Amino acid sequence: MDKVNILGVGVDMVTIDEAARQIMEFMEEERFHSVFTPNSEIIMRAYRDAAFADILNGADLLTADGIGVVYASKILKKPIKERAAGFDIAKKVLADVSASEHKLFLFGGKPGVAEKARENLLNDYPGLKIAGTRNGYFGEDEEDAIINEINESGADMIFVCLGAPKQEQWIDKNKDKLKNIRVAMGIGGSLDVFAGTAERAPEFFCKTGLEWFYRLCKEPWRIGRMMDLPKFAATVITKGGKFKQDQF
Repeated sequence: MDKVNILGVGVDMVTIDEAARQIMEFMEEERFHSVFTPNSEIIMRAYRDAAFADILNGADLLTADGIGVVYASKILKKPIKERAAGFDIAKKVLADVSASEHKLFLFGGKPGVAEKARENLLNDYPGLKIAGTRNGYFGEDEEDAIINEINESGADMIFVCLGAPKQEQWIDKNKDKLKNIRVAMGIGGSLDVFAGTAERAPEFFCKTGLEWFYRLCKEPWRIGRMMDLPKFAATVITKGGKFKQDQF
């Protein structure tokens, strides 16, 4: 897969369908694969944090979850065809997984969210096998028990929804302990959307690249985080060309 180097992060130039197909190919391989879906904020964090950048670049698949990332790729003359958000990829993957014998584990959200997401997903995807659920509120002393729960469930795919950068760091930290997992996807707040405890932006906002504006209107407390968006654009314009495109 071809990549575009955006401020030191190698983002795969794939569409939603291409990403879903690649993940299903990963599921046929008997080894661990990590899938992350960075947006502009996450890439800016990686730009400032080399250790986090290494985690992202160590993923088997890294897709553009954010219209800002797509625009950045165009500025750098290696345009990504479309925004490949984690939620949209997950829906495609769920449709394919539900027709297979693979088993999914849902990890993240507040207490009760993963269970409600499980209920809704089983209704939406007949044949889907969800081996277990676990909320995302835990202490370091509980991690071994969580790993054991995931391993004993028999799941070979896991959606990790802890928010960035915690989910990426957790997956990277525990990748050698997840004995049966073939694909671990970090997909942020998707579990809340599946559970119905959060709404995704209407299609108009998603298609026009204004999902960030919709979310800001709904959650004004995000304004501090949103300030990274203009910083990201300015940094790509002024410094993006200094990163070698053949690095990855």
